[in-house]
Amino acid sequence: MPDKKEILKKYFGYDAFREGQEQLTDALLLGRDALGVMPTGAGKSICYQVPAMAMPGVALVISPLISLMKDQVNALKQAGIPAAFLNSTLSPRQMELAMERAYAGQYRLIYAAPERLLTPSFQRFAAQAPISLIAVDEAHCVSQWGQDFRPDYLRIAGFVDSLPKRPPVGAFTATATQQVRADIVRLLGLRDPVAVTTGFDRENLFWEVLTPKNRYAALAQLLRRFADRSGIVYCNSRKNVESVTEKLCADGFAAVRYHAGLSEEERRRNQEDFQFDRSTVMVATNAFGMGIDKSNVGFVIHYNMPRSIEAYYQEAGRAGRDGEEADCVLLYSRQDIMAARYLMEHADPNPELSEEAREAVRRGDILRLNRMIRYCETTKCLRAELLSYFGQRTEGACGFCANCVGHRFGDAQAASAETRKKPVKAPLPQECPPEMEDLLVRLKARRTALSRSLGVPAYVILDDKTLRGIAAAAPRTREELLQIKGMGEIKADRYGKEIFSVVREFLRAHPELAPGAEAAPPAAPSRDAADKDGEADDMFLRCVRAGLTVSQMSVILGKSTEEIERLLRETKTR
Repeated sequence: MPDKKEILKKYFGYDAFREGQEQLTDALLLGRDALGVMPTGAGKSICYQVPAMAMPGVALVISPLISLMKDQVNALKQAGIPAAFLNSTLSPRQMELAMERAYAGQYRLIYAAPERLLTPSFQRFAAQAPISLIAVDEAHCVSQWGQDFRPDYLRIAGFVDSLPKRPPVGAFTATATQQVRADIVRLLGLRDPVAVTTGFDRENLFWEVLTPKNRYAALAQLLRRFADRSGIVYCNSRKNVESVTEKLCADGFAAVRYHAGLSEEERRRNQEDFQFDRSTVMVATNAFGMGIDKSNVGFVIHYNMPRSIEAYYQEAGRAGRDGEEADCVLLYSRQDIMAARYLMEHADPNPELSEEAREAVRRGDILRLNRMIRYCETTKCLRAELLSYFGQRTEGACGFCANCVGHRFGDAQAASAETRKKPVKAPLPQECPPEMEDLLVRLKARRTALSRSLGVPAYVILDDKTLRGIAAAAPRTREELLQIKGMGEIKADRYGKEIFSVVREFLRAHPELAPGAEAAPPAAPSRDAADKDGEADDMFLRCVRAGLTVSQMSVILGKSTEEIERLLRETKTR
């Protein structure tokens, strides 16, 4: 069996597991069931993708949305991991072919929606295929107490029991109260699972609630301030999505829309425009929900109040998956309460639930709405209010929400006296120093070109955090490139040539910034030397005065080390 840490480094570019990942990985490797409750962006997928690569056979990942499957399979392929998905976008022949290849061992992971499990063709495949493990993503969907309850998830336990040999089952979610966690274990039939809850806090997210007199004007003002980022605007109805999108486009914003009333073709096109950064603003209902895997979402704005903390935390949590600072802003009005209650009272009853169960769901909806209202109206720490809902206690002010430190742009009410006294949270460390920002810009431009040529989103190739690490280190060898977090061996081999090309161009223009160069600014060459040896000699002399080593100058000037040494000897005799 391949070593788990070798797999982690080779395919994902990490030297060590993050909190909770190794415990869950080990559980599945040892044949134990597992339950992982980890915040968005904490790396839940690593917990089953590493075991899938270490164990013989094919791992089955049960996922609720087509968009999630497509994104994750794209990302796995870019990392060098063979994977496929089964969903309604494939023809019957394509699905049959995918299952044949999975059975033959050509795929290590196969993604399927829960409703796919009970189809005759899939059951024939599952009865014969060497399934190494089953991972249930967005596992809170199994609970009627969760905001995304899906009856199809209730059939997963029966499917698992129908297999000739029961594989280990892992269940993963980002948002689950204690009651929902208990439901996940019971309703999925997990057997004595290794349970890991790493906490719900997302330290890089700034939380804010605004109560504007003119909601659209406040939205437009926020989007102008977030002009250098991409983000999502959530609305509570299709009508609001249409209205807001129309106004934003008229005001010059690159906005697209997404709701269940659009054709499948338009939803697909608009989502791709957003993922490929052709459109920077996605205006959507919660139909644009789970499985949004775009890592560089810089803000999420709720145009209307959601009906539960779970829904809000999950939707807002789509910001900042890359670890960069991001903003989560809720535009609140008391009218939202009446709208939420109306939608609850006029929702179609679930025919698969008994009258008693429906009443329990209704009571739960009311309790969740009341907690959401409490969040919108509290003057205390917003982060603490969110975390307490999931049972996580905090001490004092967080130092990174509007109620603790005041609003980001100073155009709303100030922080309360009670919270204004904890210290402001220090900003997240910048991995890319200011003098290397030009290299980062060049790397992003090259990544965009690669994204277009390969037909995959830019963040699937390399996310912004990894690019910042590359810009800070300016690597010139494969060994140096592999030292950067997020850079696996497969991606180093696939993209190393492009990266080194960009780094060389940058260092030719800025030899004084090469790693190991002395801090002293390079002096200009003498008139005689410039006249005699031209531009190439000028660059060589700049490298010498910058204190670069022979090997560094060899990379920057594109000359052999022997030729550099000869030039150095000639310089000394002048």
